[in-house]
Amino acid sequence: MLQAYINTPLGIAEINGDENGISSILAFDEGKTVSTTIPSELQDAVNQLQDYFDGKRKDFTFKMNPSGTEFQKKVWKGLLEIPFGKTLSYQEFSIRLGDVKAIRAVASANGRNPLWIVVPCHRVIGSDGSLTGYAGGLWRKKWLLDHENPVKQQSLF
Repeated sequence: MLQAYINTPLGIAEINGDENGISSILAFDEGKTVSTTIPSELQDAVNQLQDYFDGKRKDFTFKMNPSGTEFQKKVWKGLLEIPFGKTLSYQEFSIRLGDVKAIRAVASANGRNPLWIVVPCHRVIGSDGSLTGYAGGLWRKKWLLDHENPVKQQSLF
């Protein structure tokens, strides 16, 4: 498994993968050193993540290869269908996946998403609009949703 660390506005991102695709992207506050060289198998993912943070990209096209159960992969595939700049509640998302009663299982699979940002689990929120649960920390979830929000709040002063 190849690995690279890059700087992002949300901390250090660890990108793991090989010729079969990217298997995980994780976020760290500290304790990781930014890579001086990027393996060619990871370069496309690195470039696309940098474009995302620069506001030049809304979706990702590099090959993904996350490990998970069939149910988790179904949830992660469903997350890819939530448009940039939009959110869904866990209940709405469960209904889209075909089972309103699966909210807890969907939330659990969402929380185990190994592809930070790329598979946009940050776009799933509480029914009341609250920023519930996010493995990377709620401050990162808020930042990502603000970054993707097409309507930017203007300052009066």
